[in-house]
Amino acid sequence: MLSKLHRSNRGFTLIELMIVVVIIGILAAMAIPRFMAATAKSKTSEAKQILKQIYVMEQSYRQEYDTYWGNGITADKNNGNNFARIGVQVGANARYAYAMTSAVNTFLCIATANIDDDATIDTWTIDQTGALVNTIDDPTT
Repeated sequence: MLSKLHRSNRGFTLIELMIVVVIIGILAAMAIPRFMAATAKSKTSEAKQILKQIYVMEQSYRQEYDTYWGNGITADKNNGNNFARIGVQVGANARYAYAMTSAVNTFLCIATANIDDDATIDTWTIDQTGALVNTIDDPTT
């Protein structure tokens, strides 16, 4: 009777614990890279949102003044009010920097940021046609 009581209180063996640790390690090895990629992709939503807003406001500005606004103007988290003339504000915690070039019939706004701390700079552009293009995709390189 004593051996049955002792046997039921044994707990887990070292092998069982090692198998659990290996399974957790395998799951973490699969999940962490996917999580990091999803995090990096979500950071790009800032650039897409602000560039689309710039496009809409540039179209409104052109309707009123017959030209696009902002040749040589830049904005980032340190000078977020530089696009205030067209009603666009870059937030104080923005990841991207924005640079505008324009002429009477064309404009191009470029958003750049290093969103995952590697050597590649994520770059998005939008022009007068509304074409939003990811010219350099940092999260997948």
